[in-house]
Amino acid sequence: MDYRGYSVIGMPMPSSGGLLLTQMLKMIEPYPIAKMGFQTAASVQLMVEAERRAYADRAKYMGDADFYKVPVTELSANTYLKNRMKDYEPGKAGNSRITLEGMVPGYESEETTHLSVIDNLGNAVSVTTTLNNNYGSRTVVGGAGFLLNDEMDDFSAKPGSPNLYGAIGGKANAIEPGKRMLSSMAPTIVLKNNKPFLVVGTPGGTTIPTSVFQTIVNIIDFKMTTEDAVNQPKFHHQWLPDEVFIEKKFSTTAKAQLQAMGYQLTERGQIGRTEVIKVLPNGQFEAVADNRGDDCAATW
Repeated sequence: MDYRGYSVIGMPMPSSGGLLLTQMLKMIEPYPIAKMGFQTAASVQLMVEAERRAYADRAKYMGDADFYKVPVTELSANTYLKNRMKDYEPGKAGNSRITLEGMVPGYESEETTHLSVIDNLGNAVSVTTTLNNNYGSRTVVGGAGFLLNDEMDDFSAKPGSPNLYGAIGGKANAIEPGKRMLSSMAPTIVLKNNKPFLVVGTPGGTTIPTSVFQTIVNIIDFKMTTEDAVNQPKFHHQWLPDEVFIEKKFSTTAKAQLQAMGYQLTERGQIGRTEVIKVLPNGQFEAVADNRGDDCAATW
């Protein structure tokens, strides 16, 4: 996808991450978010409402494309996404009982590791792999020394029933033999003039796409340093539950203003651990590891 002159390359189904990122970025692109300012009530509200709508679509339409016809083209179309934001009202909280998935014409329905790598030739790789829950299935492969994941939790056990991360799903992500479960992983590469500009990704379950979304907006729209873009407080909304999760150091002014609009804000622990490599104008690399964990960055 294109976003403000940059090319953003993301992960396809069976991860929802790439499509969610596409939807969220395109939904906010028509708005002057840079003028709203970083972590003001106005900019956070705009991004939260984009997140709400994207995750509502995730619950209805996204799953393993080998088993279910995921309408990727329709869900990422500019006209569709502009229409999704028609009921967005600045200064007034949305409601996930009212804001459901969008209508697609003719449609039939944290224990993760991320690596961002780039070499001196400009070859860039963004990789996310997961165990899902703590220690996955807690089963070690005999003689091999690694744990098996418990990714079955990422299927929808039944329509409307939340998984470990509170994500709701339906028929698109129902369990079937040989089918891949829907993920939230969002390893992403952003190109500038057809050359790598950002290599980015994060662990964090359903908070992965929103963390990558906010990091990209922080760098491109708010012109923040890479370190600030990664380490400033983050927020997350995933349609259901209908609440905005915020980190402890989230702006108290924005928090009060959002609550006055009608949003329910819930303070929680860290959101994501984003790893970013930025290619500077002189061709050098800037690598930033999230200070939320024991992450590390190195250049040589």
